Amino acid sequence: QVQLAESGGGLVQAGGSLRLSCAASGRTFSSYTMGWFRQAPGKEREFVAGIIRSGASTTYADSVKGRFYISGDNAKNTVYLQMNSLKPEDTAVYYCAAGSSWVLSTRKGAYDYWGQGTQVTVSS
Repeated sequence: QVQLAESGGGLVQAGGSLRLSCAASGRTFSSYTMGWFRQAPGKEREFVAGIIRSGASTTYADSVKGRFYISGDNAKNTVYLQMNSLKPEDTAVYYCAAGSSWVLSTRKGAYDYWGQGTQVTVSS
């Protein structure tokens, strides 16, 4: 089992920045890909960004490219999501996820473990 704990959410004005953290514990050696998803009220959970734990590859949703950056610190078993130029439409609960596949995927089903989520609210 892998346990994930997100932190760093909060309220920010449009144009501002936040950095989310996801600390992994447990059988972390079995999780090769890490991802961030988000879910706004009344909407499906959607992919935001993903990274291979080696850092060799990252991918982003089109809606956040150039504004969000995913990175990892393997020594700390932590993944970060730096969010810049935030917009009101970025408001959502953000979830960290871990997968045991070596293939970086944007699909929810490719991830085996999920955190509880952290709320991000962007005011206009």
